[in-house]
Amino acid sequence: MQRDKFFSELAMLRATFQQGTTRDLKWRRTQLLALDTFLVEREAEIARALHDDLRKSPAESFLTETNFLRGEIRFALRHLKSWMKPHRVLVPLIYQPAKAHYSREPYGVVLIIGAWNYPLQLCLAPLISALAAGNCAVIKPSEQAPHTSAVIATRLKDYLDRSAICVIEGGVEEGKALLEQRFDYIFYTGSQEIGQKVMLAAARHLTPLTLELGGKCPCIVEKDTDITVAGRRIVWAKFLNAGQTCLAPDYLLVHEKRADELLLSMQQAITDFYGADPRESCDYPRIINEYHLQRLERLLEGTTLLCGGDTDAADRYLAPTILCGVRPESPLMQSEIFGPLLPVMVYRELDEALAFIRKGKEPLAIYLFSSDRQVQERVLRHSRSGALCMNDLLFQAAIHSLPFGGFGGSGFGAYHGRAGFETFSFQRSVLHRGLHPDPDPRYPPYGSRKIGFLRRLVTGRG
Repeated sequence: MQRDKFFSELAMLRATFQQGTTRDLKWRRTQLLALDTFLVEREAEIARALHDDLRKSPAESFLTETNFLRGEIRFALRHLKSWMKPHRVLVPLIYQPAKAHYSREPYGVVLIIGAWNYPLQLCLAPLISALAAGNCAVIKPSEQAPHTSAVIATRLKDYLDRSAICVIEGGVEEGKALLEQRFDYIFYTGSQEIGQKVMLAAARHLTPLTLELGGKCPCIVEKDTDITVAGRRIVWAKFLNAGQTCLAPDYLLVHEKRADELLLSMQQAITDFYGADPRESCDYPRIINEYHLQRLERLLEGTTLLCGGDTDAADRYLAPTILCGVRPESPLMQSEIFGPLLPVMVYRELDEALAFIRKGKEPLAIYLFSSDRQVQERVLRHSRSGALCMNDLLFQAAIHSLPFGGFGGSGFGAYHGRAGFETFSFQRSVLHRGLHPDPDPRYPPYGSRKIGFLRRLVTGRG
């Protein structure tokens, strides 16, 4: 990163915001429409970049990246005018005549740090929220997805207001340099380890921030569910993007009466989706890089495989893998797996499964397969997570009207839809009062008569 160039661009962004350009509804709508045009006109180039970085298929790129983003844009455009309206509040009689309201104000110049697993979506979804809220933005794509990062850096500027949005590429050193600067808001997506460092950097400037982290998302499979459907949905969600999804089920907790059936169902689903050899499937992605492949290979050591486990370092390939007989103390259960390894644990009573979940950090999501209302209510009441999804997986993040975010160990803050607009803006209270009347009792000196009058006025008592 050329520091002088970056400093001049940052100064330009601040000047743009100070001029009030981004506060206008028309400007916000224009930028969102331009971003949509970028996604349409550059779709093929984006798909090639995602394939080069993660071996994503065109279908997966469309469903999880460009199509989701276009839906988010449409939702924002549909509701933006109402989100921007001031919210009027009642003023107590003793403060009349007066009018009061609060409105959402943009923070200013925000920093968005994206992640490599969904390298387009996790840069541009926060940007949609930031633009809708009227901010200028600096975007830092992940250097671990270099092809997608290059598309964002070289193409986005042809569509958006260059005086309000800039992209900074680079690695660790560039990231550190960015965090040394004072931003008005920081939005980070990534690991807990780096999230803590981002939070420390933000604290130096008292900068508010959102951390979208991850964690070990459990999936509970109760005895009353349809095992065939559950198996297919779990396999789809776990091995989408080769398991490199923060919302993917990290491990299964299966009722002992249905465990064998579920294992067979999942094995069949893997074959149905990816064929006898997933390496040959155009729908099965690859691990992002050699470091993460080796990390996942170490997790396989000493485990009992039901299926999968095959690797090819040259191809960054790791087969869809299901592991049985996993113990709580296993390395697999100590941190987020973030790959195509699915540990399966068995329980007898639901309370046992819930107690196990509560021992860990709060996950980004909990999944439950059960149609029993009492079971659903028990899980809702006796667990904590950013989201709870019943009888399916991942789709809670695709609903634009639902906030997406973590809790506790999985981060804090939320975005998507209105939640994103509110994340990138703050509430500003406004009170309008007239100059008259100007009653004497409010001013000193306060004798007993004034105090008595004020007491009666405030409390309504004689």
